[in-house]
Amino acid sequence: MYLKKLAEIVLTLFDKKKVKKKERPEETKIKGKLSQLNYCTVPVMDAPPPKPENEDYLEPFRVSVDQILNRVNKLEKQVTEVEQFYESNDNVQSNNSKGGSLVKDKGREKHVTSTKKPLQDASHAESAAAKRMQELMRQFSTILRQITQHKWAWPFMDPVDVEGLGLHDYYKVIDKPMDFSTIKSKMEAKDGKGYNNVREIYADVRLIFKNAMKYNNEKHDVHVMAKTLLEKFEEKWLQLLPKVAEEEKRQLEEEAQAQLDIQLAQETTYANKAKDISAELYEVEMHLKSLKETVIKKCRKLSTQEKKMLGAALGKLSTENLYRALDIVAETNPIFQPSTNEVDLDLDAQSDYTLWRLKAFVKDALEEQEKVGGVAGVNPNDNPDDKKSKRRRDSGDSSGKTNPKRKKLSTL
Repeated sequence: MYLKKLAEIVLTLFDKKKVKKKERPEETKIKGKLSQLNYCTVPVMDAPPPKPENEDYLEPFRVSVDQILNRVNKLEKQVTEVEQFYESNDNVQSNNSKGGSLVKDKGREKHVTSTKKPLQDASHAESAAAKRMQELMRQFSTILRQITQHKWAWPFMDPVDVEGLGLHDYYKVIDKPMDFSTIKSKMEAKDGKGYNNVREIYADVRLIFKNAMKYNNEKHDVHVMAKTLLEKFEEKWLQLLPKVAEEEKRQLEEEAQAQLDIQLAQETTYANKAKDISAELYEVEMHLKSLKETVIKKCRKLSTQEKKMLGAALGKLSTENLYRALDIVAETNPIFQPSTNEVDLDLDAQSDYTLWRLKAFVKDALEEQEKVGGVAGVNPNDNPDDKKSKRRRDSGDSSGKTNPKRKKLSTL
C-alpha cells in the first residue's frame, strides 16, 4: 500500500530501518553535531588560534539543536501514531469476510476527505433503519393482535400463577417463562430495555407456546391450545418474513458501508498526516544540514597529524560504512569517483567541510562498530604511532572478515 510505504519512508528518516535497537537514536546523533563545536575549535601547533569571540557564541547553535530535538521528538510520536493506525488497519482487513471485501472494493471508488461527513451519513442511515424497523414492528403487532384475540389465547395472556395453581415444579421444567403481557410491556419500553428488532419479538412469542407444550402433556387442553396457536402464528409470520429478511440484509450492507466510509476517511486523514510529517522531516533535515555547514565553517583546519589519523581510521571502517564515507566525499567533490574498485583518496585535496564531516562520521561509525562487534577500531582522534598493534588494511568489516566486494582504499 502506497500510504503505508509513505509511513515507512518517514520512519527511515529516524534511521529505524537501517539500524538495530543497539544503535543510538536520532537525538543522540543530532547532539553529536553540536559536540563538534567543542573539539573542532581547539587549536594545534600548525594551525593559527581562532579569533577571540564572545564566550556565548556557541549558544545559538545549542538553541538550534535543542529546537531540532524537540521537533524531532514530536514528529516521532506522530510517526508512531501513523504506523500503529496502519498496523491495526491491516489486522482488521485480514479478518474481513469475502462479502465485506466486495463492499470495501466498491466503497474505495469513493473519495472521502474527512471523518465528519461519514459519521453524519452513518447517523442518518441508522435513524432511517430504525424507522423502517418500527414499521415492521407495527405490522408484527397486527399479527400479535390477531393471535391474542383468539378464543384460546387466554391461558397465555399473563404470567403463569405458579403458586395459585400449585405448579411447584414449574421453574424446574421451564427455564424462561414468557407471556403476552410481558411481550407487550417490553415492546412499549422506552428505557432501552425493549426489543431491538422483530425477530426478538418473534422468538418470545414462540417461547410462550413452546413452554406450554413442554410443561403439559400432549393430551392436555393447554398443550393442544398452544400447538394450535403456534401453527397459526407461524403461518402469519411466514407472510412477513421476506420483508424482515430484506430489511436485515439492507441494514448489514449499510452498516458495512458506514464502517468502510469511516475507515476510508481515517486513511485519508492519516495519509495527509504522513505527507505533512514527511515534508516537515525534510525541513528538519535541511535545517540540520545548514546548521552543520555553519558549524564546520567555524572550525579550524585539520592538522597534518589529524589527517593522518583520519586516514588510518578510514581503513578500519566496515564495508557499509566505508561506502558511506566515500559518499560524503563525493557530495562536495564532483571529480571524486567512489564507484571504482580501487579508490585513491587525497585528504589534502578535500575541503575543510568534507574533512570535518568525515572526522565526525568515522568517529561515530567506529564507536558503533565496537558496540556491535566488540572489536575496537581506530579512533580518528587517536595517534596511530601510539598503537602497538599493526593496522589491518583492506579488512572486510569490524570483525576482521574479508569481503571480496570491499573497495581498496588508499589515502594520499
